[in-house]
Amino acid sequence: MKMSQSFVKTLRQASGEETTKNGALLTRAGYIHKEMAGIYDFLPLGLKVLENIKNIIREELNKIGCEELLMSTLQNPEPWEKTNRFSNQQVDIWFKTELSSGGELGLAPTHEEPVTELLKSYVKSYKDLPIHIYQFQTKFRNEKRAKSGILRSREFLMKDLYSFHTTPEELDDYYNQIMQIYQTIFKRVGIGDITYPTFASGGIFSKYSHEFQTLLPVGEDTVYYNEDKSIVLNKEVYSPEVLNDLGVKPEELQATTAAEVGNIFKLQTKFTNPLGLKYSAEDNTEKEIYMGCYGIGVSRLMGVIAEVHTDDKGLVWPESVAPFKYHLIAIGDEGTKIANELYEKHPDQFLFDNRDNLRIGEKFADADLIGLPYRIVISDKTLAENSVEITERSNGKSKLLPLKAFQKNL
Repeated sequence: MKMSQSFVKTLRQASGEETTKNGALLTRAGYIHKEMAGIYDFLPLGLKVLENIKNIIREELNKIGCEELLMSTLQNPEPWEKTNRFSNQQVDIWFKTELSSGGELGLAPTHEEPVTELLKSYVKSYKDLPIHIYQFQTKFRNEKRAKSGILRSREFLMKDLYSFHTTPEELDDYYNQIMQIYQTIFKRVGIGDITYPTFASGGIFSKYSHEFQTLLPVGEDTVYYNEDKSIVLNKEVYSPEVLNDLGVKPEELQATTAAEVGNIFKLQTKFTNPLGLKYSAEDNTEKEIYMGCYGIGVSRLMGVIAEVHTDDKGLVWPESVAPFKYHLIAIGDEGTKIANELYEKHPDQFLFDNRDNLRIGEKFADADLIGLPYRIVISDKTLAENSVEITERSNGKSKLLPLKAFQKNL
């Protein structure tokens, strides 16, 4: 991507409404654009980050046999009415729209009902189970207070996975497997060391579910944790009974704020029974199907990564999710010539700041703000030593690297 020809635009400052680092820095660095409260556009750089996060999630889920699909955002009220979740009195975050021919549709806040309804056409026998299907899809939730940049918005990208099983024990095993997969995902995107499985309410289905909470000053949740963080629990389940279950005393716990980046839930038969999803067992008897759901807010996760990986100069993306690995800057005629040749051979590797209307100091400041893992400077001075200067964004350390060695590693 050449900055002179791209839609990569940096701003001196973000709107005063952006009070969090993720909202302000992602806006200033040209990753997102705020349309209105809780509604953001993802610009070319921001979309690349989202795609990198999605690919990490996709790789880990596909390893264990999950299959990707894409379902409709517009929702038929009928299956939701069967579970009493279409009424605004029961679920107060719906966005709804009217058909020109009459009737009402919803914009999906989640997909438990439609995915269960879908499987009624395809699951008949025990031979059809288990099933593990997921999607990346835009969800809509009419949040009363959309705030904190892209940590809480009314339109957001979500990965939602649904699993269907013949027994509760099979669901338990899969639930535990996904817990491990999630920890791998959060480690790969750069927040594994501050993100913890957290005991949360299991509602009417089980005593607990699990959230994945990233310890963060701007987080909207309060969690309690013990010294080695082997036990973390959401404030909503903090009680003498729960502490006794977990074998921990109040004085052993500390409180802090955290941002939820994922959750996993054993739904049991909450949706399969009212929607009539059953299977025929080997003895031809009709049996219940047990269901789990597993979510990751992809755009929210991008915001959390941006909150965590920053310094006083701007963003500091982990290499695994950065839109490009290298930020390329040329100085001088010969430096510009070699930089152009390098870019033409490896365009996917570089964000090339070839703008001729900025001073070098301004380009360096933009490179720090945008936050790619490495800044590469090719100048007449470095070429005199047949080298490029490479600066690591995370620590600011610079060194000369032979040009040929750098080219070989691209």
